[in-house]
Amino acid sequence: MIESVGKGRTWVLSGTASSYGLHLTDGDELLHLHWGPRISGADAEALAAQGLPPCWPFESQLDGHEEYPVEGGPRFVRPALSVRTDMVRGTQWTFAGAEVIDGDELRLRFTDALHGLGLTLHHRMRGDADVIERWVTVTHEGEGPDLELLRADAATWTLPQRGHWRLSQLHGRWAAESLLVRSELTYGEKVLSSRRGHTGHQHLPWVALDAEGATEEHGEVYGCALAWSGSWRIAVQRLPDGLVQITGGAGYDDSGLLRLAPGQSYTSPVFAGLWSDGGFGGASRAWHAWQLAHVIPDAASERPVLYNSWEATGFDISEEQQRALARRAAAMGIELFVVDDAWFGQRTSDRAGLGDWTPNAERFPQGLKPLADEVHALGMQFGIWVEPEMVNADSDLYRAHPDWVQHHPGRARTEFRNQLVLNLAREDVQACLWEQLDGLLSSAPIDYVKWDFNRCFTDVGWPGEEYPQKLWVEHVHALYALLDRLRAAHPTVAFESCSGGGGRIDLGILSRTDQVWTSDNTDPLDRLGIQQGFTQLHPARVMAAWVTDSPNVQLNGRFSTLRFRFVSAMAGVLGVGGDLTEWSEGELTEARGWAELYKKIRPVVQHGGLYRLRAPEGGLSAVQYVRGDETVVLAWLQAQHYGELPPRLRLRGLDPAAAYECLDTGAVHRGSVLLHHGLHTGLKGDMDATVIRLRRR
Repeated sequence: MIESVGKGRTWVLSGTASSYGLHLTDGDELLHLHWGPRISGADAEALAAQGLPPCWPFESQLDGHEEYPVEGGPRFVRPALSVRTDMVRGTQWTFAGAEVIDGDELRLRFTDALHGLGLTLHHRMRGDADVIERWVTVTHEGEGPDLELLRADAATWTLPQRGHWRLSQLHGRWAAESLLVRSELTYGEKVLSSRRGHTGHQHLPWVALDAEGATEEHGEVYGCALAWSGSWRIAVQRLPDGLVQITGGAGYDDSGLLRLAPGQSYTSPVFAGLWSDGGFGGASRAWHAWQLAHVIPDAASERPVLYNSWEATGFDISEEQQRALARRAAAMGIELFVVDDAWFGQRTSDRAGLGDWTPNAERFPQGLKPLADEVHALGMQFGIWVEPEMVNADSDLYRAHPDWVQHHPGRARTEFRNQLVLNLAREDVQACLWEQLDGLLSSAPIDYVKWDFNRCFTDVGWPGEEYPQKLWVEHVHALYALLDRLRAAHPTVAFESCSGGGGRIDLGILSRTDQVWTSDNTDPLDRLGIQQGFTQLHPARVMAAWVTDSPNVQLNGRFSTLRFRFVSAMAGVLGVGGDLTEWSEGELTEARGWAELYKKIRPVVQHGGLYRLRAPEGGLSAVQYVRGDETVVLAWLQAQHYGELPPRLRLRGLDPAAAYECLDTGAVHRGSVLLHHGLHTGLKGDMDATVIRLRRR
């Protein structure tokens, strides 16, 4: 809902539990008024009437109060917008009008006559959520020289005056993504970014701030998340007077996004924000509900239990070998069988074949269709792995078109991970990839594509292009367009985003894919921490998690029980990635039981509200999912010390006046007891885990 008051110069956007307020002064200065609990139009008018507070000498009265600070004029904060024409920089804007679109989007339009610049600020708050979606559109409306867009951030978020702020962020690296850390926000600026051409393993484009010691279920939390799958930057500023602003958008610096000719425009990605008074857990559940309703395609469907053959085969694959694995997978209750790398071109190692997306004639003499048909006959869906944005120097594609990769003339072409990056911003590259991938998906009954991206940008050059900087942005736009086109042409095919694990996870890629590969780290204990961080923002419905072999040979050699591995992976979208030819009959039988159990709890796990009961920092950790009358608890005990019983788990999200029956034991529990006193898990020893199913009576 959007309310306009104060002679049409004050606006209030309201969701289910929160409001967001703006005010335009007589001098066309757009001020931020409010972000927090729901307020009325009269409340917003009262806030606007207070005007700007006085400021100290050498400071700007606007700093910390403007909705979208630009470069130029009496401003010293980080600008969200920076433009240049003929070496004239900065913006001096004039308000040009406001309109409401579809009842939930506010558009505020400004102009700069000197630049011939049009700027539209978009604010959208849907009626079923408290997430505010913000983005900008910049248009060259003049007839003069090209306008160089140095920076056009999607939004600047302004937080209310508080005495102390704590910053939460998700950091990491390969095999250690999405690790949660919280620290005091001191004066100055904290910058999180990626200059790698993709979202990156090092930071997820999300921050959260709390001022008064919020906990998992109590206290005010402000969060912001960027919907962009290329290089990005989020800057969190604590100003000299203690005010906090958060600015973010595409690009990691101010070297230039695009050059706009007259009539051209640029639309930024969405930078979404959320206020919650339900602690970090309440904020997470609100983020999850919004993504399931408005971001993730086909989110109401359930994701199938997957088997991926990579760890069983590596690059040494054959059609008969895949058939044998498929038969074992089907007997175990798998619903989706995926052939990973090495099915195409001359892909006998990671040094060759990328770019040639046709089945290897020796390994699959009749293409992929015979294998896909057998997989379907076994009752499973069929999937493949691709990495379309990359190419090996040893490939037919590169030999035919060496100029299609990112490179600088006269410089060595860096083969990072034995790969080069295709310049997807080129129209001929886009056409080639469309032809290859559309032909591939038309050649066999393929139900699923794992889309990988296994190296960062390094040599970001585009010989012959007048403004090569645009490659950083246009690569991502071309990726989105290609995925959109493939989904439209093949609507039954599901896509998973992967980038060496969790290197490309963001709201932008999630609007075009059905799930994401969370991390290459499949150690079940490490995964608990990764999943704890991931679910701060994203729902279990998209969090792919695998059961692999023990000991974990990829990372740490750790031994873990099959029970522990399965329950860890059941916290998201369950998959299996071990070498099934080495599993004993007893292990296969046990695995089938876990797969059957997961299918029973899947509607609750993938679509229920998520409660993180205990963080994976001590001996016992647990998560809970609630959907209607159903509740599922997953609990893990890393180690038991001195024979002490693990503590009870105090559950959340239940009706204290109701009774809940355990579906496995028949025991009946009072809701008030579960909420206040907790539930015994029965866990003991080392690396133990359990699944508890409750139903309201």
